[in-house]
Amino acid sequence: MAERVRAAGIDCGTNSIRLLIADVDPAAGRLRDVTRLMEIVRLGQDVDRTGRFAPDSLERTLGAVARFGQLCRQERVGSLRFVATSATRDAANRNVFLDGVRAELGVEPEVIDGLEEARLSFAGALTALPSGLEQPYLCVDLGGGSTELVLGSAEPDFAYSMDVGCVRVTERYLRSDPPTGDEVAAAIRAVDAVLDAAAGHVPLGQAATLIGLAGSITTITAHALGLTRYQPERIDGAVLTVGQVLRSCEELWQAARQERARMGFMHPGRADVIGAGALVWSRVVQRVRLEVEANGGALEHVVTSEHDILDGIALSAARHPRRCFSL
Repeated sequence: MAERVRAAGIDCGTNSIRLLIADVDPAAGRLRDVTRLMEIVRLGQDVDRTGRFAPDSLERTLGAVARFGQLCRQERVGSLRFVATSATRDAANRNVFLDGVRAELGVEPEVIDGLEEARLSFAGALTALPSGLEQPYLCVDLGGGSTELVLGSAEPDFAYSMDVGCVRVTERYLRSDPPTGDEVAAAIRAVDAVLDAAAGHVPLGQAATLIGLAGSITTITAHALGLTRYQPERIDGAVLTVGQVLRSCEELWQAARQERARMGFMHPGRADVIGAGALVWSRVVQRVRLEVEANGGALEHVVTSEHDILDGIALSAARHPRRCFSL
């Protein structure tokens, strides 16, 4: 029997911070969850405008880091990797945050670039893909500050990180509630422009299976499935038609925030930014469909996975132990 390692990954993004404690088979690349948690802390609130973390954002996030560290100690985690992404890349006062993480956890936090973020997302998705999916896969990890596109089969062949995400697009474009037609049009132009750039790095038309990752996409999937509460077991591996995805996206970005907040599957911290996430996802899906058709294929369905960069971080922690984590 393969030796399992109890490892943990922490993914600190623009909107949320997440913890996965898992028993990992490093050789097989398989994880068995012990604890999986998410808190909306909005670390990146207004970073796009100010270039700095606000004191209350830092306080919320470091409070979550402390709670996550305590859980890791209770569960006797042997190796922990802490990864920070888009908002921390952009913040001029990131060292205040990173010093706080070191003090709470005793590990060296990593601020990774977009390409490493993409690689970890792809590795995480591969830990639990449904069987029978056609390769190559195009995995799309839609976060708060950035969105990663990765094309490959067993390993990534192409990857690109776009500076669009649900928080960034909300703060820049979708300020009204619900957004105006002009705001939506401006957001679409901006997303399409970065997709033009992405298509120069990732051959989107080669995708045989499109896989959506992370909270915006799983929430859109919950809406498309008609769920009255968030059910990860139904969302993970769900296969939707392109039409289902686009209809749900449009309904979500057209809805008022109060209406979204009443949806039983909606996390309270996501209601104000899911409209932007839905708009980004709809433009990605439509662009990939057009590129696949231009390449002689057809994209009729989209797969959703609950496994993403967080799983990739925990897997990497098991394969390359961080010995400095102290119980």
